Amino acid sequence: MHPKDISIADYTYELPAEAIANYPLTERDASRLLVYRGGVIGETVYRDIAGQLPEGALLVFNNTRVVEARILFQKATGASIEIFCLEPPVEYRGMAAAMAQTGRVRWKCLIGGASKWKPGQVLTKAMEGIDLEARYIEKLTDSFLVELSWHPAELSFAELLHRAGLIPLPPYIHRAPDAADSERYQTVYARHDGSVAAPTAGLHFTEAIFESLEARHIGRAFVTLHVGAGTFLPVKASTMEQHMMHTEFIAVTRETIHEVLEVLTGGHPVIPVGTTSARTIESLYWLGVKATRDPGIDPAELVVRQWDAYEDWANGVETEVALNALLGWMDRQGLEQLITTTQLLITPGYRWKIAKALITNFHQPESTLLLLVASLIGEDWKKVYDYALEHGFRFLSYGDGCLLFGADASF
Repeated sequence: MHPKDISIADYTYELPAEAIANYPLTERDASRLLVYRGGVIGETVYRDIAGQLPEGALLVFNNTRVVEARILFQKATGASIEIFCLEPPVEYRGMAAAMAQTGRVRWKCLIGGASKWKPGQVLTKAMEGIDLEARYIEKLTDSFLVELSWHPAELSFAELLHRAGLIPLPPYIHRAPDAADSERYQTVYARHDGSVAAPTAGLHFTEAIFESLEARHIGRAFVTLHVGAGTFLPVKASTMEQHMMHTEFIAVTRETIHEVLEVLTGGHPVIPVGTTSARTIESLYWLGVKATRDPGIDPAELVVRQWDAYEDWANGVETEVALNALLGWMDRQGLEQLITTTQLLITPGYRWKIAKALITNFHQPESTLLLLVASLIGEDWKKVYDYALEHGFRFLSYGDGCLLFGADASF
């Protein structure tokens, strides 16, 4: 079956409300960890994860930082308008450049109470030391284009959000964010502003865990994928052919690509922490395939589209060849860091090229994240999720997690 023909109804399960974690545990690394290997399920806790991993492995983390993307305005009539800042338009050429804008920026947004806000109308918000305006520019296909301007104009957009916005907790957490969320809905290694959702598998990691990984000679590498609100959207189409995968910005350094290549050629596993890290490192392969086929490819075309991994032209390139071709392309472009976008959809039928195991949380029914898990461990995803529900594991962003080894993992 081609992935386009997959029925999302085959990837659902009953998730009771009481299984959803509304708050994090007091200690990050006290969360439970389900371990699936070779069809066998076991349990431990995150603080002991190093003992479950092979020596010489490389863990890949997403070091994006969640921004305070929700801004609340109140009209003179008393009506409330919420602006949820999703992503910048393409003309900013990357999240970092867009976040660094000062004084004024245009942004793709969701709007709560959009019927109360007309095109051209200006909303204002005054805070201590800051004046903010929002102007409705136009309705887009699945969002709105909004222009935000502020004083003092020397503040960057990242600084403006930090002072004027709220942490965007996932929609299935039915409570207002509190002061603790500002810390706990970030990983301890978060560095680059841009996400509207946390890479939640990384929320469990602590400095103590990193020390235990080093003791077993398990390496760390970092990529950046800025998580969009699309990560929460259920698949509404009956088959995947009608589902449009959301596009997200990624940034990967030359050093990280070299690390991945070195570990693979040494016969050791590369293990992403979270589905965002998994999609990023797998995207490196498909970018490398394009650089192999066309060494002079234009940077604007070096992106990963939804179905690239399933096209006939994509077959037959070894992983090491693809990664070396990508490094060669970066050399010719004079780049130390690759910044592009990915729309990669990983579903059953996908052949994993770099990762052979995955550390992740438990995901919503009928989601692309659940499809990604099923692509790695096959129909046993049902066994894993049934076990987790029957044994009281906590689900979704603030919940527990799992370490999943793929069927062809030989370590």
